[in-house]
Amino acid sequence: MKKQSLLIRTAIIGITLGALLIAGTSLLASHPSTNGLSLVSLVQAQGEDVELTVYNQDIALVRDTRPFSLEQGVNEVRFSEVASQIDPTSVHFRSLTDPEGTVVLEQNYEYDIVGSQKLLQKYVDQDIELVTEDGTEYKGTLLSGAGDIILQDDDGSVTVVRLDRVQQYNFPELPEGLITKPTLVWLLDAERSGDQDVEVTYMTGGIYWRADYVVQLNEDDTALDLNGWITLDNNSGATYNDAKLKLVAGDVNVVREVQAFDRGMILEAEAAPAATPQVEEREFFEYHLYDVQRPVTVRDNQTKQIEFTSATDVPAEKFFVYDGTPGLIFYGYAVSDPGYGTYSNPDVNIYMQFQNEEEAGLGIPLPAGRVRVYKADLDGSLQFVGEDQIDHTPKDESVRLLLGNAFDIIGERRQTDFQQLGRDVVEESFEINVRNHKGEDVEVRVVEHLFRWSEWEIIQESAEHSKLDQGNVEWRLPVPADGETTLTYTVRY
Repeated sequence: MKKQSLLIRTAIIGITLGALLIAGTSLLASHPSTNGLSLVSLVQAQGEDVELTVYNQDIALVRDTRPFSLEQGVNEVRFSEVASQIDPTSVHFRSLTDPEGTVVLEQNYEYDIVGSQKLLQKYVDQDIELVTEDGTEYKGTLLSGAGDIILQDDDGSVTVVRLDRVQQYNFPELPEGLITKPTLVWLLDAERSGDQDVEVTYMTGGIYWRADYVVQLNEDDTALDLNGWITLDNNSGATYNDAKLKLVAGDVNVVREVQAFDRGMILEAEAAPAATPQVEEREFFEYHLYDVQRPVTVRDNQTKQIEFTSATDVPAEKFFVYDGTPGLIFYGYAVSDPGYGTYSNPDVNIYMQFQNEEEAGLGIPLPAGRVRVYKADLDGSLQFVGEDQIDHTPKDESVRLLLGNAFDIIGERRQTDFQQLGRDVVEESFEINVRNHKGEDVEVRVVEHLFRWSEWEIIQESAEHSKLDQGNVEWRLPVPADGETTLTYTVRY
C-alpha cells in the first residue's frame, strides 16, 4: 500500500467538504434538457406560510406554501426541509397559481441521507483516500467498509485499516442518490412557464401535544387557582418557522404502526401577550380545536409550552375515600369461596374536586393531561402535594383528582360472618373501622364492591348507604378528631 505525505491535507479537507455541501444544499439551476426535462431552481428554505395542526396521537398535519419557478413542459422539482418522519403516502401537491395546468406525473420521497457508512457502501470497488489519526494517508480500491476498512493497491496488495483509527475520508464526489436532507421530488408537467405558489400538505409522526395544568390550593383547601398549558413536543425532524399553530383535542382514529419517539430536549415557555388571548378554542367536527393567535416557531427536538387558560379562586372540595378492596369487581359469575375478597387495604385516598363551569371561571373543554397540585407553606413557598391525569373534560363536568394517601387516617376492614343459606343464597357481614389521628373532624367516604353476584340486598347496616352503581355502594362516615368510627353491614346475595 502506498503511503503519501499530507502536504495537501488542508486542501483535501476543504475540497471534500465543499463538494458535499455543494451536492447537498446548493440551488438547482433552471435549464431545459435535451429531453425536455427542466431542473427547477428551488430555494431550500421553508416557505413563509406554514401551518401546523398537531393531534394528541403523535401526528401532525403540515401545510407548507412555497414559490416555484417552472418551465413549460416537464419539470423535476426538489422540495427539501420536510420532516424526516413524514408519511410520504399522505403528501398532497397543489398549485395555487395554476391548479388546472400543473399536473403531477410522479412523486418520490428520497431519504438516503449522506453519512460516512453510506458513502463507504456506495464506494465499494472504487478508489478512495483516507487519513488515519497518526497522519498517514492511504489510497486504494475499497473492498469493504463494514467494520474495518479494507483497501487494495494497484499491485494487488491488501491493507486493513481499523475504523476507529480513521480521522478523515476523501471521496471524489457525492454518489448519486445520496442527499443531505430528506427531500420530496416531483415530476411536474406545466402548461406555461413562470412563477407559481405551490401548497404541499403532508402528515408526519414524531410530534404531539398534551395539556399540563398547574393548580395552587388556598390555605383551607376550599378554592384553587388553575393555569392550563399546551405542551408541544417536536421530534419530527423539521423546524417550523413562524407557523400558524392549531391543536386538536380528541381521540382521532389513525391507522398506522405505532412508533416510539424520543422526547424533546428543550423546554421553552411562551409569554402571553397582554392585549389578546393566546389561544382561542372552538368546536371542530366532533373534537375541539385550539388556535394559537400568533405565529409560533416550533424547533426540532424542542418542548414548547403556551398558556391556553387560567382561572383564580375556583371553588373546590377536598374529601377522603376509603376503599378496602380496590380493584375488586363483579366478574359476571357467582363467587361462593368464603375467603375471597376479604383482604384489607389500609390506605385512605385524598381527592380534590372542582367544576369546569363558567361560574367558576372555567367553562371551556379541558384537554386530557397531567394536573400538578401545589400549596403554599407557612413561609409562602410552594410545595408539591400530588398530581393526577385527567381525560378530555367537557364544560360543566366535574374534575376529580387523586392526590395521594392521607398520612393520619387509617382504614381497616374484616369479614365477621359468612353463611351459605341455600343453593343460591349467601349472606356476608363486614366490619369497617376508620381511625382519625388528625386534630380535626373529618368525613370519610367508605366504598364497598359487592362482587359475589349481580342480585344483592343490604339487610343490615349501622349507617345508611348510597348506591353508586349496580355493584358499588358508599357510606359517608363522620370521624371525630383523634377518634374512630366503625361501620357494620350484612349483604345477602
